[in-house]
Amino acid sequence: MSTVNPGLLRAPRSVIFGPGQREVLGREVSSLGSTALICTDRRLAGSAELNSMIENLTGHGVRVEVWSETEAELPSENIAECHRAMAERGIEVVVGFGGGSCLDLAKAVALLLSHGGPLDRYYGEYAVPGPVLPIVAVPTTAGTGSEATPVCVLTDARRELKTGISSPELIPTAAICDPELTVSCPAPLTASAGADALSHLVESFTAIQRPASALAERRVFIGKNVISDHYARWGLQLIGSALPAAVEHPDDLAARSATMLAANAGGFALGVAGTAAAHALQYPIGALTHTPHGVGVGVLLPYVMRYNAPTRVAEFAEIGRLLGQTGDSETELALKGIEAVDAILTVIGIPKTLADLGLTEDRLGYVAEQGLVSRRLAENNPRPLDVEAMLRIVTAAYHGDRTLPTLEENR
Repeated sequence: MSTVNPGLLRAPRSVIFGPGQREVLGREVSSLGSTALICTDRRLAGSAELNSMIENLTGHGVRVEVWSETEAELPSENIAECHRAMAERGIEVVVGFGGGSCLDLAKAVALLLSHGGPLDRYYGEYAVPGPVLPIVAVPTTAGTGSEATPVCVLTDARRELKTGISSPELIPTAAICDPELTVSCPAPLTASAGADALSHLVESFTAIQRPASALAERRVFIGKNVISDHYARWGLQLIGSALPAAVEHPDDLAARSATMLAANAGGFALGVAGTAAAHALQYPIGALTHTPHGVGVGVLLPYVMRYNAPTRVAEFAEIGRLLGQTGDSETELALKGIEAVDAILTVIGIPKTLADLGLTEDRLGYVAEQGLVSRRLAENNPRPLDVEAMLRIVTAAYHGDRTLPTLEENR
């Protein structure tokens, strides 16, 4: 009898997708509470879309408060400021409207309004003591998949690297994914967000596969499994042609729609499988170079794939097929899968090397060491990681060494 790969799905109560579906916001929020906080940023604060959303909410009898000071990379103090400002406003529902930082701010503030601070007592996995205020996520970028994940990622100035809060309690109650909201997203942001989505799909699909007992352990991320693989396959099939089209033709609603679906699929996949080395290494690189998260993981992904390929030939070959490649063997297809991901990142304008991000060669050792600090991510990598392995990856990424691996190595 064959072994059946176990699976796990954690998801919002509702995922509403389609052009114009932001019009259901008032109905969804009013079913959850009568006073809503919208967490957004300055770029969106004066937009017609936000004004329309507020009118929609008030038309359904919801009183609205707006916090429009969300900062990129979400500093912990930004979260604290929002919480202080809203603590006595009687908030019953928190709406995240914007990119990943806006959605993650909504999660963090919903947590603080429910259980109080300090925020750092919730860092890590399963530290949230119980349900938080209902969260409704309305993404305006197609990248993080935060509308479907149990994760809030933030920057704490007291720590050198980004940190996170991981708990099923942080999964939004509802996600409203309207691709029309992404049409005004600038091309560089579309590319950065899309590279993040692509990395989520690849890393969740090729993550470590833990034994069935992992489902009974207290883990938020259990590794690749039969359900996460389904979403990763779906997202990879969508993103191959849709993301380049969305970057090149911003008003192509079909491309925008497929890219948003792919990002959402990536959120479902990573929310249970987790990500790995590209994300672990981006945290110190992002801190040193002050470059966007999606750009950093986009630069790293091809080099991480080359390192991991000997242990994931079948998965990389499937990635090749999903991205339209053909070949006479699994090995050939696996190598073409790597090159197909490379090609997507190149055509959307992601830099080729860590040197292009401004990282200096003398910091490679530091990056390799700090990449292992995010143990949850490093341990999720399908091929074991130590300082030497991390240094191998970042050295290749610094010099642009895209030599294809020998796939018999360490299989």
